[in-house]
Amino acid sequence: MLVGTGEADMSAAHYDSYTEARAHLKDLLDAAERGRVATIRRDSATAALVDVDRMRHFLASIIPSRAEVVSEAGGWSVFIPGLPVAVDGSSFDEAIMEMVDALREYAEDWQERLLDAPNHRDNWGLVQLISFSDDQQLRDWLVGAAR
Repeated sequence: MLVGTGEADMSAAHYDSYTEARAHLKDLLDAAERGRVATIRRDSATAALVDVDRMRHFLASIIPSRAEVVSEAGGWSVFIPGLPVAVDGSSFDEAIMEMVDALREYAEDWQERLLDAPNHRDNWGLVQLISFSDDQQLRDWLVGAAR
């Protein structure tokens, strides 16, 4: 069922079945793009449809990178406590870009096999942030640049 009947008064888009949502896919996408609530119920589960840019901005604002950068032996090391990710580079920028690549590899591994591991399952938000970000956005997030 769609709550609201038109562009001006549409407050949310809720559909109680996959079939109903499929028939109103444009309404769901329009609602999500505008930042409105858009949900689909299937059996006992409800899923939300959210615009990627909005979700990325939100995740970047609530998930600190916690990246630690150390200058050592003429190079730079970057690691994130609690993640099995650490890199080295001959320059600061090289080390940060290596960390971007390492985070992408971690996100792939998480999707393939780590999502149910007890010490990784809570990294869902981080994996979404990585997946929704381009390299420059991830770099900025790592170094704490303005969003």
